[in-house]
Amino acid sequence: MDRYFTDQRHKQLRQEVREFAEQEVRPRIPEMEAERTVSHELSRLIARQGWIGVTVPRAYGGMGAGHLAKTVVIEELSRESGAMGAMVQASQLGVAKILHFGDEEQKKTWLPAIASGDCLPTIAVTEPESGGHVLGMSGTAVRDGDDYVLNGSKVFVGNSHVGDLHGVVVRTGPGSKGLSAFLVESDRPGFRLGEQKPAMGLHGFSFGELHFDDCRVPAANLLGTEGDGLAVAYSSSVLYGRANLTAVSLGIHQAILDETTHFCGERRRYGAPLGDLGTVKLKLGQMQSRLMTARLAAYHAVHLLDRGLPCDAELMNAKLVNVEYALDSARDAMEIHAAAGLFTDRPVERYLRDAHHIFAPAGTSDIQRLRLGEVALGTAKGSWSRKLAELVQMEPSPAF
Repeated sequence: MDRYFTDQRHKQLRQEVREFAEQEVRPRIPEMEAERTVSHELSRLIARQGWIGVTVPRAYGGMGAGHLAKTVVIEELSRESGAMGAMVQASQLGVAKILHFGDEEQKKTWLPAIASGDCLPTIAVTEPESGGHVLGMSGTAVRDGDDYVLNGSKVFVGNSHVGDLHGVVVRTGPGSKGLSAFLVESDRPGFRLGEQKPAMGLHGFSFGELHFDDCRVPAANLLGTEGDGLAVAYSSSVLYGRANLTAVSLGIHQAILDETTHFCGERRRYGAPLGDLGTVKLKLGQMQSRLMTARLAAYHAVHLLDRGLPCDAELMNAKLVNVEYALDSARDAMEIHAAAGLFTDRPVERYLRDAHHIFAPAGTSDIQRLRLGEVALGTAKGSWSRKLAELVQMEPSPAF
């Protein structure tokens, strides 16, 4: 089915990432699971492959390969390790803000470093008290001569503890026009990391807290103009976050089916493979159907995004379908494994834990349903993909 969207270049990229994941990521998973903390070494190794720059134009040292290629990269890494797929997807959010809102100097400074793996970017929007309510944030940036002084805290920041360049959205004034975005280097005085807390899954990935205490950044680090912060936050989440998280879910989903079919082939009951049992075969068939539908939704959405076509609804649907279907299949896989799935010598319990982490970012399933309901009623408020379509079309066609 993916042949309708991918070509030989995508297939070669998939094989490249698959081989890397098997050789470099798989052996490190036991250590990441045992340590339950960020894997600095592996994160940097992946970044040096150039895959963080998959959507960065070739003029800035990137692959210029587009969103479908990005989906392939994240999907294949997530198929081996949801944590490392999440690491790449979070970095892509950091790329988005510079691509669409950075000035030429910011692009020339940061995009080549990101593409080479020398810089891991993040985006920091969510605050402890406001959660997903972006307009409820209270962190501030106050102009002081040629600088801005930032104060406040951010939580659930993907790549918090490996990031070199944080895209931070804070208040410079009241209301929806009072949010602005800044590039903050991780070695800035007044910036500090919160303690990394162990989480349910995605071991090896960090999504922690950033604190700004009179953190001074030059005015040249402002992304766009004052008041562009809401657009930075929403466009990164809607156009990149939903697509990226869809790819993580898709990779985990594929791994769930791979592991379960293997288990059903090696485990025997009543003198025959477990997969021969009608009840088990029905579950496997449902899992296969879900995966095919989820992949179609994922590839179709980014296919439209690569072409600069309106696709907000398709991205919402792709994230909704992929997250819900991966969770459903993970539960079916656990039932098929029964007691065997409860032990960590098999990865199926890890897939279940990791899949739960993709539910909330870029909008929970209920948020996607709510927005899709507005699409159905004709009351949807604007289209971020339509607003940025011109920028996408101005970039060179995907080629790598």
